[in-house]
Amino acid sequence: MTESIPAPMLVMGILNVTPNSFSDGGQYLDHAAAIAHGRSLVADGADLIDVGGESTRPGAERIGSAEEQRRILPVLRALSADGIRLSVDTMNADTARASVKAGAEIINDVSGGLADPLMASVAAESGALFLLSHWRGHSTEMDSRSDYDDVVSDVRAELVARLAAVEAAGVARERIILDPGLGFAKTSDHNWEILSRLDELQSIGLPLLIGASRKRFVGALLEDGASMTDRDLPTAVISALLADTGIWGLRVHNVRATAVALAVHGRLSGTSRPRCA
Repeated sequence: MTESIPAPMLVMGILNVTPNSFSDGGQYLDHAAAIAHGRSLVADGADLIDVGGESTRPGAERIGSAEEQRRILPVLRALSADGIRLSVDTMNADTARASVKAGAEIINDVSGGLADPLMASVAAESGALFLLSHWRGHSTEMDSRSDYDDVVSDVRAELVARLAAVEAAGVARERIILDPGLGFAKTSDHNWEILSRLDELQSIGLPLLIGASRKRFVGALLEDGASMTDRDLPTAVISALLADTGIWGLRVHNVRATAVALAVHGRLSGTSRPRCA
C-alpha cells in the first residue's frame, strides 16, 4: 500500500473494461485485451492505470457490482502482478474493497462517496488513497443538474463539504485527492471556467486530478463528424498547458499523446520529463 500521495503531474491511463463507455466501449471488454492495453499504456508513459468496469457516460445505466467485479478483478490482479500501480474507478464500496485486495492503491469514486454510503468507511479501512470527485447525480440525470451561481465557487464549496464528510467517516485528509468532475453536471462553458480557475480549487490545500480527456466540451472544438481519437490532440494541448499549475495528475485515454506534449513542455521550460523516446 502506498504510504503517501506521490509527486505532482502523474499521468493516469484510462482502462475501460466496459461495453458502453463513451470513448472506447467494447474495445477492452475481453480480459486479455484489457490486460494488454494496460501494459501498453504503461509502455507509453502512464505512471498508473485507472481500471473501470462501469460506464459513467451521460445516460449510462447502472450495472450490478457482481458484473463490475467480473469485468475488472482479473485485470487488476494481472496488472498488479506486473508491478503496475493501479486505481479502481468505481462507485460501489464492495467493488472498491475487492479491488484493493486485488492490487489497487487508489479508489477513484466519481460520486465522491455519495452513490454508496459505505464507500468512505471502506476507503478508510483499506488505507487506499481516495480520489474524491465533484458529483451531483448519476449519468441518467446529471445533465439536468448543471445550474450554478458561480461554477467554480459552487464546485469548491461542494467539494469542501464532501471532504468534511469523508474525513468524518475516517478517511485521513493526507490520503485524499480531489477531482472537479469535468463533464459531470457541467456544461461546456462550466468546464472551461473550471480549467481557467484551478487555483481556486487548489486553495483547498489537497492534490488535484484533472480528467478532460476526450470529453464532450473538448470535442466541441472540432468539426462535425470528428472521431473520438481526434479529441486526443486538444486533450494533449490541455495537458501541456496544465503542466505548470502544480496539479497532482492527469487522467487520459491517449497516454502517448500527453507524454509527448509534456516532453515538449519540459524541453521548453527546462524541466525534465523523460516520458517518450
